[in-house]
Amino acid sequence: MPKTIGNPLSWTLGALGSAAGYATEVAAHSAADPDVRPETRVLVPGDLRAALRKGWDDLAAMRSDVLFACMLYPAMGAVLLALASQGNLTHLLFPVLSGFALVGPVAALGLYELSRRRQAGQEVSWGAMFEVLRNPRFPRILMLSLFNALLFMVWLLVADAIHAATLGPDRPASLMALVTAALTTPAGWVMTVVGTAVGAVLAAAVLAVSAISFPLLLDRDVTLPVAVMTSVQVARENPGVMATWGLIVAGGLVLGILPLLLGLVVVLPVLGHATWHLYRAAVV
Repeated sequence: MPKTIGNPLSWTLGALGSAAGYATEVAAHSAADPDVRPETRVLVPGDLRAALRKGWDDLAAMRSDVLFACMLYPAMGAVLLALASQGNLTHLLFPVLSGFALVGPVAALGLYELSRRRQAGQEVSWGAMFEVLRNPRFPRILMLSLFNALLFMVWLLVADAIHAATLGPDRPASLMALVTAALTTPAGWVMTVVGTAVGAVLAAAVLAVSAISFPLLLDRDVTLPVAVMTSVQVARENPGVMATWGLIVAGGLVLGILPLLLGLVVVLPVLGHATWHLYRAAVV
């Protein structure tokens, strides 16, 4: 029988029913305690290569569904840039672009779900990305997403304060004027160095807290504190590997942003799928 979307009320009731059924199944068939932190593994550089290879394989296997859905990412970025440029906030264009590293784990939630389903041998389609909303742990996922969104807003406020403290409170007349000041004046050099350092600290915090916790919440019945502590534990036990992963993510986002944000259609799916496989390598 063909599936139909139905009206919003019936879909919501169906989602709640599925979530309740899933939660009952988990309670009946799993002896795991949601307050017990999962066991983690020590990662090696080869795990990063394997995760990226598997992420590319996932994209190749589901490219029509994934690429169609991920057209939303450059569209969202373009809207943010348009708002910044029209609202006399040109000096925040670069912070907005770099902020993709802070909200990336949230944007990749649907990709984690697709990788989870493909690895489990379940049916995969672009609509499956929205099954995250039916996950019984979605409220916990939402709370963690709000944390990432809050950090993104903090980053924009801090970037604005750094600009005011170095180049002054006046807004740049144009993007070219901002770039010229940043590259050719001592105050601009200070702004670039300080802004990059602060952004790196926030990105490292997001990496430690979010890299493992989001896919863990999708995959297992654990509490939000346990998910976050597990992610931080993986980062603490594997500082070199996770730092390298952070650089890979940052470099990938730069490559995706440069061609008018269109590269994000490919870069974000690969990184999102790869993050799922990195989680599988890190958590027993």
